[in-house]
Amino acid sequence: MGILAELEADMAELSTPTRVYVAVGRFNEPEPDLPELAGQIRALLSAIAADDAWQRFLPGYTPPSVPEICASLEAVETHAAASFLAQVAAVDLVWPSHRHLPVETAGHAAARVVSLLGSAATWWTNHDAGCGAVNGLTPLFDSLLAGTDGVHFVLALQMADD
Repeated sequence: MGILAELEADMAELSTPTRVYVAVGRFNEPEPDLPELAGQIRALLSAIAADDAWQRFLPGYTPPSVPEICASLEAVETHAAASFLAQVAAVDLVWPSHRHLPVETAGHAAARVVSLLGSAATWWTNHDAGCGAVNGLTPLFDSLLAGTDGVHFVLALQMADD
């Protein structure tokens, strides 16, 4: 099994219907950087906005532009990526005591994803680690973790309403 297929399988374990959306792929551009990753994030946001489960909460929503998405992202250290990814997949944004997945299941899948992308991967979130604020990508509650090894990318985005 190739790395892309392994990433797809592991990220699929982290998704839950109408709550945690994932995307995995391989960049087509040579030497992709943050704008190309932001383009993939924008595509995922567009897919969520088109999902019947979220259309009533997002009337007229258009995802932010690629430059706006780039501006909303903060770097995450590789050593923190697996736990952050597991949290995005498992812990509900609005009700932290609720679990979308068992924490152990999410932790194992997240660790495999981070390992597959390797120690040189870059990771990004819409959370400002300094103050704990979230730079929302939607008008709702959302939490994103995006990673890339410069060839492949993975995205996990949890959506919630109040």
